[in-house]
Amino acid sequence: MSDPQLPPCPECKSEYAYEQGALLVCSMCGHEWAPGETDESDAIRVVKDAVGNELADGDTVSIVKDLKVKGAGGGVVKVGTKVRDIRLITDGVGDHDIDAKVPGFGQMQLKSSVVKKV
Repeated sequence: MSDPQLPPCPECKSEYAYEQGALLVCSMCGHEWAPGETDESDAIRVVKDAVGNELADGDTVSIVKDLKVKGAGGGVVKVGTKVRDIRLITDGVGDHDIDAKVPGFGQMQLKSSVVKKV
């Protein structure tokens, strides 16, 4: 007799879940959730550029407005600067959601609202 396949725990991704009444329970971390309930971490995060194009890891983007750079060197990232091989992040500073190497400035985090997909 085989048990129906239960979904993994949305908190710790453990496959050891069991049913307890109307809820599913993770035996590893103790998290309880309703079957079919989607968690924000399970939802696919969509990041869009300044004009509404969907961005993905590895895309090339260009800067759509001058960006003043704070820090030791200061300076300005000019409009039209191409940034290759971006990486989307979830733990950026503030609402910065792109990690990239900007030519002439090095590694920095950018907001998707100031870039356009090339």
